[in-house]
Amino acid sequence: MHEQLRQDAKGAILFDATVSPQVDSPWFDADHWHRQGALSTQAGGRGGVAVIQTPAGECVLRHYRRGGMVARLMGDRYLWTGEDRTRSFLEFRLLQAMTRLQLPVPQVVAARYQRSGLYYRADLIMQRLANTHTLAQSLAQGQLDAELAQAVGSMVARFHRAGVWHADLNAHNVLIAPAGLYLVDFDRGAMRVPEQGWRLANLQRLRRSLFKLGAAAQGEAVFDQAIWRPLMDGYQRILST
Repeated sequence: MHEQLRQDAKGAILFDATVSPQVDSPWFDADHWHRQGALSTQAGGRGGVAVIQTPAGECVLRHYRRGGMVARLMGDRYLWTGEDRTRSFLEFRLLQAMTRLQLPVPQVVAARYQRSGLYYRADLIMQRLANTHTLAQSLAQGQLDAELAQAVGSMVARFHRAGVWHADLNAHNVLIAPAGLYLVDFDRGAMRVPEQGWRLANLQRLRRSLFKLGAAAQGEAVFDQAIWRPLMDGYQRILST
């Protein structure tokens, strides 16, 4: 990895020169890729994401957007508190750190912010993980069984063992690929001192997500026996090694 920073009057771009030796502002403009016939879109996240064909391969371009009630007031703007505290730069560096730890995350390519007075807007580019579907989709198709649940628990434990806290651990952010499982969307994530409190809170967030998506339709006792117990078995086995 070779981090490079390019600054201009509007903001800055942070990129990994080992993935792409040059990244310019047009990379973050969906219209730029559309004009080249190199843009497609797919559902996911707030307002979806753009899939772009770049010199660094097929990538995902994500524009940071707020959710909930605050989105009506702020839209896609964030309060400026310094370059190194922008959402895009923080996620870029967290993804790099996790890649160094050999955790299953997408390869980050570049991050950008554009500042305007007290606020900024931000974008992130990552290499696309091909041939994947989400844990939520597996659940909807009746494919979430004890074996998959155990694999999910083992994967989450790898992140927790390394001190990685995911701000929104849910079934939509677990990707299933032929080569294994991946965890995505680390906006607001962080490296933390490993401790039981935040780890359990993270797991409970995942549990609530599965409940919301109907995993406990046959009752909580059935869910615990068929899904949650195998998940926690996989989790504890990795965490204890």
